[in-house]
Amino acid sequence: MSRRHDKGRRVSLTLGSGGARGYAHIGVIEELEARGYEVVALSGCSMGALVAGVYAAGQLDRYKDWVCRLDYFDVLRLVDVTWSPMGAMRANKVMNKLDELVGDIRLEDLSIPVTTVATDMTRQREVWFQQGSLLDAIRASIAVPGVITPLHRGDQVLVDGGLLNPLPIMPTVSTHADVVMAVNVTAQSARPVSLEALLPPEEAAEEQAREAARDSGGGVDFGGWMEGVRGATRRLLDGLSSGGESEEDDGIARGRRAWGRLDMILASFDVTQAALAKYKVAGYPPDVLIEVPKTVCGAYEFHRAEALIALGRHLARQALERLEREAASSVAVEPLPPADPDGGPEAAAPPRDGEQA
Repeated sequence: MSRRHDKGRRVSLTLGSGGARGYAHIGVIEELEARGYEVVALSGCSMGALVAGVYAAGQLDRYKDWVCRLDYFDVLRLVDVTWSPMGAMRANKVMNKLDELVGDIRLEDLSIPVTTVATDMTRQREVWFQQGSLLDAIRASIAVPGVITPLHRGDQVLVDGGLLNPLPIMPTVSTHADVVMAVNVTAQSARPVSLEALLPPEEAAEEQAREAARDSGGGVDFGGWMEGVRGATRRLLDGLSSGGESEEDDGIARGRRAWGRLDMILASFDVTQAALAKYKVAGYPPDVLIEVPKTVCGAYEFHRAEALIALGRHLARQALERLEREAASSVAVEPLPPADPDGGPEAAAPPRDGEQA
């Protein structure tokens, strides 16, 4: 990747919440680096907080390598169901992987300033993490209410920052950057837009092939895996349903209903975040706004990393090309010096004694 950082290429970058769609943030960062831009400040919420933190810790390549190897059943294996009334699942398995990547690094020790945003349910306000444990900052920001258990810190009950601020632009607007960029991955669209429709043709064909392989089962022993987590899935269902389920219910059917209910919670959260993100953009308009429609995939489709990263690169490429064209155009039409009364260019004043012409 190119590492030159020309004048006008310092970027403050805001990465929004949006579950699996946040993989697009990786592609945006890759395109920025490939074109010689320097990220000098980061703010993020939920999945955006995770990607921002991992990138600032210098571990984005390793994280990308891991997520691109996850298939649908790998993602399900990362789900650790809990009895807690505060959420249907913990995030211990994901956090253990992040611990392997970034360790006990603190926010103030990162090479790039990072602000992650969570919501304090006790005081009903935003909490900005700018110092302290990076892992705690990420864990607080990804705790989707009702889905992932919150992080308790003193009397604070911390959940996903997207509840109040899914696109936290404000923490980076005061930085000394040439370009303020925001990536909204819960963008509203007039009609549903598929992931394949937004990708370039070659990459869309690759994603269609991957989807076909996933639909065919991919050689995974679903029944065997389901047997191992049937009890956990039943507990999840007991917490999410009103009862009346037969003990003889098939495990696969029960698992599908559980994911259907979770999908409803996440879809509702998406709607709220999409509306809030519009207000944040209106209040703090970035120089460059990249928008990923929330219809491109479900919030928990973490097995689609490759295509979503490719989408991020594609949309960033388009946005940066527009930015660079506008910059070149503004230079090309720079105004001429004022005219003299006779209609010609203003004559330069003769040099005074002791000055060089």
